[in-house]
Amino acid sequence: MELTEKHKEYWRRNLVVTAVLLVIWFVATFVLGWYARELNEITILGWPVAFYMSAQGSLAIYVAIIWYYAHYMNKLDLEYGVHEGEES
Repeated sequence: MELTEKHKEYWRRNLVVTAVLLVIWFVATFVLGWYARELNEITILGWPVAFYMSAQGSLAIYVAIIWYYAHYMNKLDLEYGVHEGEES
């Protein structure tokens, strides 16, 4: 089956948003952990940043990534007419 230009554009936009969110996930998971010693010099409400990010910050970032992806894909699905709506 040959993909139309509309299908190709849909998948290109899907892959771009997925790649950007994966980069954010990678930074929140691995880069912040790699620089934990340096980040411990900064404090938020009396706690070192590395501790805060591992305990709460990265989890909040993960939830935000999931929410944004679901919101963006619902909007994109509606735009391209491939949403899963109620069937009558």
